[in-house]
Amino acid sequence: MKHEPFVIERTYNAPVEKVWKAITDKDEMKQWYFDIAEFKPEKGFEFTFDAGDKNVMYTHLCKITEVIPHQKLSYSWAYQDFEGYTVVTFELFPEGDQTRLKLTHTGLETFPQGNPSFARESFAGGWTAIIGKSLKEFVEKV
Repeated sequence: MKHEPFVIERTYNAPVEKVWKAITDKDEMKQWYFDIAEFKPEKGFEFTFDAGDKNVMYTHLCKITEVIPHQKLSYSWAYQDFEGYTVVTFELFPEGDQTRLKLTHTGLETFPQGNPSFARESFAGGWTAIIGKSLKEFVEKV
């Protein structure tokens, strides 16, 4: 099995500043992403949130590893009580009055294999819905 990161790219009809605010402002994040109690786009800032499906909720443990305003945001993504360490990176590329977003999630193979919640397909489905639909609708609304 190859350990390739999951990558998804989408282009939004919204300027970079608006997309950056959507991925770094906790009040905006809860409208399309997860309800995160506290979030600051600063290297070393740690945050947690609970998410899952109808059967199980998981506590996500995250720590910001890189911030380049309006260009790049990376943070670790792990689960309380489970092994594994991954990194989620949002990269923004201005294209005229649009923004291309590239999300890369590396290290998925470090999560417990055999748990369907941690399967690559589960992340692919989740990120496709979040990046392809929720964020798109949020940043493109007037």
